[in-house]
Amino acid sequence: MKGLPPPRPIPLRDRSSLVFVERAQLDVLDGAFVAVNADGTRTHIPIGGLAGLMLEPGARISHAAVALAAHTGTLITWIGEAGVRLYSAGQPGGARSDKLLWQAAIALDPAARLRVVRAMYARRFGEGAPQRRSIDQLRGIEGVRVRQSYALLAEQHGVKWARRKYDPGDWEAGDVPNRCLSAATACLHGLTEAAVLAAGYAPAIGFLHTGKPLSFVYDIADLYKLDTVVPEAFRIAGQHARGKLETTPDRAVRLACRDAFRRTGLLGRIIPAIEEVLSAGDLPRPEPPPEAAGPAFPDEVSGDDGHRG
Repeated sequence: MKGLPPPRPIPLRDRSSLVFVERAQLDVLDGAFVAVNADGTRTHIPIGGLAGLMLEPGARISHAAVALAAHTGTLITWIGEAGVRLYSAGQPGGARSDKLLWQAAIALDPAARLRVVRAMYARRFGEGAPQRRSIDQLRGIEGVRVRQSYALLAEQHGVKWARRKYDPGDWEAGDVPNRCLSAATACLHGLTEAAVLAAGYAPAIGFLHTGKPLSFVYDIADLYKLDTVVPEAFRIAGQHARGKLETTPDRAVRLACRDAFRRTGLLGRIIPAIEEVLSAGDLPRPEPPPEAAGPAFPDEVSGDDGHRG
């Protein structure tokens, strides 16, 4: 008797955002993805329903767990404390090259790249970018507006704020507002990287940001940062300053970001936004060459364009 076909991976837009794991052993036991605690108790993690799993210091993971996460299209990222360092990431995407080639072609065309950066500016601030400005000039203008937003949010939430400053190598040396911001942006970057990879794009090929392993992730995350995680970071920092937090600021920020992602439906918005801003480059998508041979054994339809299946 023929069994049921294997389930399709859940599309990214229908998943929950992120789960952070520290001081636990991740494994597949009795067919389930679980975190095994020091006392032997198990915590079930619905791996196929997550966009990403972020492993902090003290977490260990088995080969079976990595394989299951890859099969379900869930990004696994090895990070430092609170996500201020990224050590490695397991790639769930990469099943197709047409989008990656399109992204690279736009990035290599100066005029097309500028059009994309201007589209990102308009989407981020709700108004058109100033005319006759270079990418470097637009980057400077954005930096000024972001600093002004930080100062305004700090004032609204009663937070003592000087400037954005933190040392990834010494997490505890930063003040609470900066640590809250770092934790919040780490959550957003993890979610955005999962979306970029699942859609079949390259995290390193950026437009406003360049030269970093996650340049494109930063580009796309910045479209939502001021509307989602930054206000939550300053709100939590304000609560901490008034002694109203019942947990650590880092954990409070993560929970607040998780709720913000759900409330705003962010996962369902990121991939369409990528398509929209890249379309502003006004370059056609690469077509497969006429002599290209098709696959001998076509793959089954998977959850997202870039998922390997």
